[in-house]
Amino acid sequence: MSETIDDDLYQRTLALIEPGEIELVGAIVHTDLGGQEDLEMHELTVEINDVLTAHAEKGETYIYAGNDTDEFASNQFQGLTLEDESFVWECQQLLREGTFDLVFYYEAGPEQAALVDELEALDHIDRVTPVP
Repeated sequence: MSETIDDDLYQRTLALIEPGEIELVGAIVHTDLGGQEDLEMHELTVEINDVLTAHAEKGETYIYAGNDTDEFASNQFQGLTLEDESFVWECQQLLREGTFDLVFYYEAGPEQAALVDELEALDHIDRVTPVP
């Protein structure tokens, strides 16, 4: 993947986590999954949810796809707590140069280096770029 594309995606991710109601950080997850690997993409998103949920220490979560609202784009998901549907993370699945890049953002707090290490240990992940 070219540096220009990586830099563009990094800058777009920075824009997503600009200061708001809560302090957000993010991670760009570069995968080896192609556009035809929908089932594997779903399974990987569930695994990443488990990692992010454990690091956020907010209890059990579910993945919300937003199919019932026009506020969500296709391939956009949220991790919400079971208890009160609080925000844990949000992601967008982007097909770039033949493989998926997943842009996750979540509330600041988890130790980014440990989170990146755990994510990079999952199958189908080439590398993870923390933001910031």
